[in-house]
Amino acid sequence: QVQLVESGGGLVQAGGSLRLSCAASGRTFSSYAMGWFRQAPGKEREFVAAISWSGGSTYYADSVKGRFTISRDNAKNTVYLQMNSLKPEDTAVYYCAAESRGSGSYYYLEYDYWGQGTQVTVSS
Repeated sequence: QVQLVESGGGLVQAGGSLRLSCAASGRTFSSYAMGWFRQAPGKEREFVAAISWSGGSTYYADSVKGRFTISRDNAKNTVYLQMNSLKPEDTAVYYCAAESRGSGSYYYLEYDYWGQGTQVTVSS
């Protein structure tokens, strides 16, 4: 069992930065791939970024590539999402998720555990 708690969301102006954190409980965190997804009002949940269990592989949605960076610290049981050059269209609730296969995936159905989400609002 893995429990996930996101933090770091908030209100920021366009062009600004935020760093989201996702703290995981459980001794097996380092064996899970981790992903970030987001959901805006009236829209489906969409993939943002993922990182393999070792951190050796990362994946990004085209809409955030070059602006967002996913990383993890297995010693701290934490995954991060550094978000730079934020745009109003990045406004959403951001969720972190854990995937037991360890490789990472673009598909939310392949994730086993989810956090409660943290709101990110980017003003124009």
